[in-house]
Amino acid sequence: MKDSVYCIATTVDQAESIVLNLKQQGFTSDAISALLPDKRGSKDFAHEHNTKAPEGAATGGVAGLGVGAALGWLAGIGALAIPGLGPFIAAGPIMAALSGAAVGGAAGGVIGGLVGLGMPEYEAKRYDAKIREGNILISVHVETSEQRTLAKDIFKHHDAKDISSASEAKPA
Repeated sequence: MKDSVYCIATTVDQAESIVLNLKQQGFTSDAISALLPDKRGSKDFAHEHNTKAPEGAATGGVAGLGVGAALGWLAGIGALAIPGLGPFIAAGPIMAALSGAAVGGAAGGVIGGLVGLGMPEYEAKRYDAKIREGNILISVHVETSEQRTLAKDIFKHHDAKDISSASEAKPA
């Protein structure tokens, strides 16, 4: 079984707490994903931002990401420019999904990337709306039903919103 468990955090502090707890419970940095609006220039994030916007949503060079230790621990953290949506910070497997072919144009966006990871389209649309409102999407890839339950319990413990799970897409 390969599933992903998803939730919405409403603040960076809440997201940091969730990721730290997942890490403490043995989830690896490459099993956890986060997607959040890039508020560069605000007090929340301070980093150098270089994107490849003409190439669609592409990873950018990021130095000194000021998102905190827990989010900084995640694999592949970087900046994305999603056409029609603007700048985001992404980490983990979601980074590859959003910077890949699924987001080659504005029509794909976050929804296309999430569907590409195996999320049902109706769920992807719901999470897309939450992210557009400034919330943070966190997901964790799980191998067993025990891990799925543990991840959901961690999300609930931290008062995360919109907790769900889905089977991951099978590689072609």
